[in-house]
Amino acid sequence: MNTFPLLLIVLGVFTIAYRYYSALLATRAFMLDDRNITPAHRFKDGHNYVPSPKWVVFGHHFAAIAGAGPLVGPTLAAQFGYAPGLIWLVAGAVLAGAVQDLTVLIGSLRHNGKSLPYIVQREIGPITGLFAMIAVVLILIVAMAGLAIIVVNALSQSAWGIFTIGMTIPIAMVMGVWMFKSNANKVTVIGPSIFGVSALIASLVGGHWMANSSFAHLLLFDSHEIVLLLCGYGFFASVLPVWLLLEPRDYLSTYVKLGTLGALIAGVLIVHPKLQFPAFTQYIHGGGPVIPGKLFPFLFVTIACGAISGFHALVSSGTTPKLINKETDARFIGYGAMLGESLVGVLALIAACSMMPGDYFAINVSPAVFAGLGMHAVNLPEFSREIGEQLAGRTGGAVSLAIGMAQIFRGIPGMKALMGYWYHYAILFEALFILTTIDAGTRVARYVMQELMGKIYKPLGRTNWLPSSLLATGFIVFCWGYLIWGGTIATIWPLFGTANQLLASIALATMTTWLVNHGKAIYAWCTLLPALFVLITTISAGVLSIENIFWPMAMSNVNVVQGWIESGLMVAFIIGAIVIVGSAAVRCVRTLRGVPPPSATASETEPGKVSLEPAAPFRCC
Repeated sequence: MNTFPLLLIVLGVFTIAYRYYSALLATRAFMLDDRNITPAHRFKDGHNYVPSPKWVVFGHHFAAIAGAGPLVGPTLAAQFGYAPGLIWLVAGAVLAGAVQDLTVLIGSLRHNGKSLPYIVQREIGPITGLFAMIAVVLILIVAMAGLAIIVVNALSQSAWGIFTIGMTIPIAMVMGVWMFKSNANKVTVIGPSIFGVSALIASLVGGHWMANSSFAHLLLFDSHEIVLLLCGYGFFASVLPVWLLLEPRDYLSTYVKLGTLGALIAGVLIVHPKLQFPAFTQYIHGGGPVIPGKLFPFLFVTIACGAISGFHALVSSGTTPKLINKETDARFIGYGAMLGESLVGVLALIAACSMMPGDYFAINVSPAVFAGLGMHAVNLPEFSREIGEQLAGRTGGAVSLAIGMAQIFRGIPGMKALMGYWYHYAILFEALFILTTIDAGTRVARYVMQELMGKIYKPLGRTNWLPSSLLATGFIVFCWGYLIWGGTIATIWPLFGTANQLLASIALATMTTWLVNHGKAIYAWCTLLPALFVLITTISAGVLSIENIFWPMAMSNVNVVQGWIESGLMVAFIIGAIVIVGSAAVRCVRTLRGVPPPSATASETEPGKVSLEPAAPFRCC
């Protein structure tokens, strides 16, 4: 099938959804009003709360949420054919994912920039809030492991990739000082942006020189060494001031992400790559070499971010609300960034399905498994020669996606000889996606962990106290690093996908409760219906994963400890989601019967308290 009309239809659906549906939510359900002072101004401290321009915050938010999921998930789901993934990416993003991101972002703005567990505590109840806090910490740890392992597989023994990715750290720190400290009265954007993009391009070109120099061996790391490097990066990115590394690095990576997104769209429209995969494959009934389960329910946890992602709710209630300058910016940042991520997922699916099936499976399964599939690699040997790296058997989706993207760019007139550069640019593109999620995710996990520790010893709950920050960050990084150290993509990704989607159902149920508690029950269907759909599909996938993946590991003679840990985590996630969503349902019923919600006890003069009266006549368009 030709991809040209397919992409035009997707772009049209996203445009209509943003124009009308997001406007309905922003103006009717939540009534965004710029007269409300945002937490970034109310608690401005120059460290965590920093009022920032809309496009800078959009860059940070898009970079933070757009991690491995929209890249790897659709690539792995290509095993089922292009149709299932495409339908879920578009419908899920419009009706569920973007709704969650926007509503949780607004909910956090209305709760002084606090985290999702805090919103649960205020809207559902303190016991449920504590339960949610523990669940969120566990889910975040698994999410970091699921995202980071993709980088480990992609950068192993790749000097070019390590050099280019490593250079983004000092580049971002120079940008951070330039943007936020060179002018005391405003944020400088243009100069640092030009510098950052230019330096990044130079790093990409310099990576080729470094990989072929006598120093290349200094940048060749095995998987365990890369895990340690990632842990170190995640630790420092979480502890350093947000303006010094995390925000400028995310902003820099957004240029790469949006630039590549635009280039991929142009490439598809110019090259018109043909989808080599059928709409549905024989693996929809199960037994696939990449994803062993059936289409339902495993599609919905494999594409864990491009359609909806619970991790987004933690960013929307973590770093992003502490940066927003005006309340109406939330619509563009929350709903718009999620549509952008879904578009990334669609393009990733197109890139993967434009490969020959033999090449796709040769990369995404081990050589022994591929030998039993009765397929043959078509273009892969040629690609390996042009790139200078062995590509077969590099599972995890990152390498196959990079090849698919490079194939599209290679088809543009005059670009055929640059296959190696396009491939490593695609790896840079993917790694930036993932690492910017790891740094933001670790920081969000640190915030939640500090809130939890503050219930034991109050000073530990202060986010601006260095000992507390170091302790919480160290614990979080150690936990997700341990999971990666002994795990594989086959064990961690199902755990990540299930945990991620269960968190999404919790977030949507929480915002359903917010709407009911604040007299907006008529709009509660916008969050209730996707919450129920995600909850049902994800619990189904979780139970099957325990039965077919994790429990057999625990009962085997190898990976016994890992099997028990991952089985226990999956059970805890399922029970936690059922308890929290059930508590939200009880709270909604009680509110509708006239029992005041916990948030009703807040003083009318409490900072962040927002009147339910509209500032102007309703306008949804």
